[in-house]
Amino acid sequence: MSFVSALVLFAVIWFLCLFVVLPMRVQSQEEAGKVSPGTPASAPSNPLLKRKIKWATIAAVLIWLPIAAVIWSGIVSVSDIDLFNRWGDGQYG
Repeated sequence: MSFVSALVLFAVIWFLCLFVVLPMRVQSQEEAGKVSPGTPASAPSNPLLKRKIKWATIAAVLIWLPIAAVIWSGIVSVSDIDLFNRWGDGQYG
């Protein structure tokens, strides 16, 4: 796996973790009792983005490290994933 592939894999995992973390502990403006003019009542009153970005990054690193280690070690290769032998005889050179 090249550096760019590792970076793309990390970015995908990071965004997935961010989307999982974003709805946690959200209080709407209506629930807080203070709706700002021009915004819907369902908008978050305090989204805590810095904290959520930090937790998404920590989770992404903890998920990415073992996946990247398995790929770099060669335990799993493309020929292991090719269940229907679509990519030839498994010789990728």
